[in-house]
Amino acid sequence: MSDTNLKAHDASLTGPRHGIPSYRLRYTPLERLAVERPVDRIATIVAACAGKSVLDLGAMDETAYKSKRGQGVWLHEEIAKRAKFVVGVDNTSGLPVEGLATAPNAKIERGDIFDLDGVLRKLDFTPEVVVAGELVEHLENPLAFLRSLRACAPLKGARLILSTPNATALHNCLIGLIDRESTHHDHLLILSYKTMTTLLTRAGFEQWRLVHYHSEFAEMKLRNSGLRRTAIVCGERMIRAAEWAFPLLAFGLIVDTTI
Repeated sequence: MSDTNLKAHDASLTGPRHGIPSYRLRYTPLERLAVERPVDRIATIVAACAGKSVLDLGAMDETAYKSKRGQGVWLHEEIAKRAKFVVGVDNTSGLPVEGLATAPNAKIERGDIFDLDGVLRKLDFTPEVVVAGELVEHLENPLAFLRSLRACAPLKGARLILSTPNATALHNCLIGLIDRESTHHDHLLILSYKTMTTLLTRAGFEQWRLVHYHSEFAEMKLRNSGLRRTAIVCGERMIRAAEWAFPLLAFGLIVDTTI
């Protein structure tokens, strides 16, 4: 993707942030929400990390490491292409005890994302940007996680970019009409615009920017070829067009805030 396109995506995260008290939800069913047009998830997050030292939480997607490398769909790998330096933190069993070098400027270390103070002091690393891509939906207590970030002294003042699937995503609404649901077996929850706002507020964040991101059926496209892959690409384009018209139905959410 060209630098021009990346800058265009990054612009979606540079406007005024909404928060308390500058933007307050009434939590009534028919209130109009201040939503923007959806963006591309990976390109937007990568652009926010360009030239920065980055802490990538939950970086070791084992499926991605085995099958998505070099495909432009593994977030950690794409961040490393533009960032100054990337340290991933994960405690998955598939990660070697000594960690894993993923690029000349990137590595993934074994560590507990709920004990980042200890991890960062051990590594002597202070990030400018913290990324939690598709992570909170895997956690038993996302509120405790967000509060732990704010309580971590080495992260004070760092930019936080968080992404997660959207509870009101169009593709799930559509297949729900035929008694289907698309959900990863490791997901413990799914958030919406309002529930994410509630989490941020209760975690103590004061201002943030909340942007939806487009559908990307990367794994389906990687698993299929020929006419099947063409059908998936066409379906993805149609869903993206509908997401552009109705942003609350987009695939997921990106939060941009300061710790």
